[in-house]
Amino acid sequence: MTDTQAHDEPHGNGLGTRLNWLRAAVLGANDGVVSTAGLVVGVAGATDDRGILLTAGLAGLLAGSMSMAAGEYVSVSTQRDSEQAALATEKRELKETPEAELAELTGLLEGKGLSHEVAREAALQFTDRDALRAHAEVELGINPDELTNPWHAAGASFLAFTVGALLPLLAIVLPPSSVRLLVTVVAVLAALALTGWWSARLGDAVVGRAVLRNMGGGAVAMAVTYAAGALLGAVGV
Repeated sequence: MTDTQAHDEPHGNGLGTRLNWLRAAVLGANDGVVSTAGLVVGVAGATDDRGILLTAGLAGLLAGSMSMAAGEYVSVSTQRDSEQAALATEKRELKETPEAELAELTGLLEGKGLSHEVAREAALQFTDRDALRAHAEVELGINPDELTNPWHAAGASFLAFTVGALLPLLAIVLPPSSVRLLVTVVAVLAALALTGWWSARLGDAVVGRAVLRNMGGGAVAMAVTYAAGALLGAVGV
């Protein structure tokens, strides 16, 4: 392998962060597909009125995407607050007890397999260059320049859910009434097969099992909501 090839490979926390974002996007889209499909199929069990189906689907899409965005914003904001608090504590400790922090960093590097002498020398060089960054990355596993962004997370969740939700919504309102339910079920199962395959590849899981599990869950959700809608429609609710 050439030096250029080696440098082109993704390494470190950047790769892990990108994979986590991609996995979250796939799962968000999957949630949009399943929840909106369950909603519109359930309504379709009670009525074939296109306007009602469109209203229900849009309401589900907006409610779900906003809920996902709000939940992700709160969750990531809490994580960012924790990261900032940990960095502030580390900064204070470096100012008040620098020798103890140097010994701690040396011990952490020794725990990674370095000899005491090499670990001590590395800790001194790291400290001279940027003590806070060294402790943040080695001790806390935090990159001070890449703290989690709640707005990015909220926007990504909103977009992923919306993209997923659009498929069952369009599938239920665009085709003729005689085939709209069949088209929706086929489209949803195909989408779930794709997201199941993608999530399995990202997580190095068994693809076939993940796809079947994903499709099975979506099929059960649609069957249950359709049965509930049909029952309510039959009794005139």
